[in-house]
Amino acid sequence: MDSHMCFPVENLTCTICYAIFTDPVVLKCSHTFCQECLRRYWKDLDVFLCPVCRKECSSEEPTLSLAFKSLCESVKIRTDVPVVQPDQLCPLHGEKVKLFCFEDKQPICVICHTSKRHKNHTCSPIEEAVQDVKKEMEDGLSTFHQNLNALKQTESNLENMATYIQNQAEYAECHISQEFDKLHKFLHEREAVKLEALREEREQKSRAMESRVGRVRGEISAVLETIEKIKKEMESDDIMFLQTYYSNPHRLNCATPESQDLSGTLIDMVQHVCSLNHQLWRQSYNPDNPMALDPNTASPKLIISEDLTSLTYTVEKQKVPDNPERFHIGVLGSKGFTNGCHCWNVEVGDNDSWVLGVVKESVARKKLMKMQPEGGLWSIRYVSGKYRAGVKARTELKLADRSQVIRILLDYERGELTFSDPSANVTLYTFTQVFEEKLFPYFSTGSLKCPLRLCFPEQS
Repeated sequence: MDSHMCFPVENLTCTICYAIFTDPVVLKCSHTFCQECLRRYWKDLDVFLCPVCRKECSSEEPTLSLAFKSLCESVKIRTDVPVVQPDQLCPLHGEKVKLFCFEDKQPICVICHTSKRHKNHTCSPIEEAVQDVKKEMEDGLSTFHQNLNALKQTESNLENMATYIQNQAEYAECHISQEFDKLHKFLHEREAVKLEALREEREQKSRAMESRVGRVRGEISAVLETIEKIKKEMESDDIMFLQTYYSNPHRLNCATPESQDLSGTLIDMVQHVCSLNHQLWRQSYNPDNPMALDPNTASPKLIISEDLTSLTYTVEKQKVPDNPERFHIGVLGSKGFTNGCHCWNVEVGDNDSWVLGVVKESVARKKLMKMQPEGGLWSIRYVSGKYRAGVKARTELKLADRSQVIRILLDYERGELTFSDPSANVTLYTFTQVFEEKLFPYFSTGSLKCPLRLCFPEQS
């Protein structure tokens, strides 16, 4: 064989193993295969078929082609052309696949492209299909990279949050320890003061009682002495007895002992024992006497609790003086503000009719107020299951859940009055206004269901 002759390697390749033939055998249909490849292919078949054209064959049919074998061995030794890889050949035609069918999602050869099966299918060169798919993969990777960056950012945020939680916990731990140290110190100081006051009262009242007992004992001795003298006189002879008696007839006049005024002699148990916990709580947590409800401003149809922290509506008017400070409807807080920031909470619970806000000190109190800033009242209300802001437009406030506590925050200098739900951390409404006079917290209810209770952030 001429050394310069070129042999198409595809024509010398087995369509089963996709390598140059080894011991090639030829079937009656003229298709050629490696002897061992064909044997393995037929091993599990009941009927022997040609792997390419599927024609029935006989087990004795394959004939070894010695000349073809020699040619293949010669090519294996002499050719420099690389062997076509199995996945690069068409399994039907043995041709190198050069196109990609997008309908069947498989590579095909030129012959397949002209066949009826792929006639109307969209095909493109493999190189172009690879570029298209790579572009699609790159787009997909871009999304993955975006997701990866988002996840890394989330991871960073969570790590920062975890660090912040630790810092919060450390700060809270330190703060709690400090506050309890102060509380322990305060309690020890108050204990010492209370015990000292009790000891002083005990000593004072014990001395007073000892003095009283001493005087009474002296009086007892004097009476006993008089009794003994009279008995001795009664034992003397008759003449002596009569002379002694008439010489001092008033000796039998015995003064009735004065009744002892014992009021105030006992230990004042109410001062030392009664409501001790409440006293300590008020002294430790409310040393500055925080705002309460001012009963002198309360409407006759409001009942103010003894501790001045809650108001309840009543149908019958209370018998109270009609003083100038008293409102026709509502009640004021005990403190007014002309500067600074101030915050208070109102526990509304299941109360179904209430108004909360602030009013000008000069507002008219003996008639129905205009529930708007123009009338001197900045407020929100809850009536008929709806929240509304006290403005001209009757703005309805949308809340996902019914609030149990309403927080009012007044920033006088900034001219802001904010209503919020501290539990849900939701702002209900904010008024902005240049305040020009003293403002007082305002409370009103028309519900018999439950009272409104004034409380403060640390109690809520």
